[in-house]
Amino acid sequence: MKYYRDNEVLKLFGDKVRAVRLSKKMSQEDLAYETGLEYSQINRIELGKINTSISHLFLIAKALKVSPKELLP
Repeated sequence: MKYYRDNEVLKLFGDKVRAVRLSKKMSQEDLAYETGLEYSQINRIELGKINTSISHLFLIAKALKVSPKELLP
């Protein structure tokens, strides 16, 4: 099976995470602390540079107090 990566979707997802995080007045460091993820990983997710896991989607949604579908493009 060939690896699939949709850079446009990753960028849209990252933009959504950033917008919700900022609306909650959280820094990337705050979100990293709340999720247990590295700050650099939050940064790469928001920039659309990594294809993150569904588990991380749920961690981020929980930390932002939104449903996971609200973070999807």
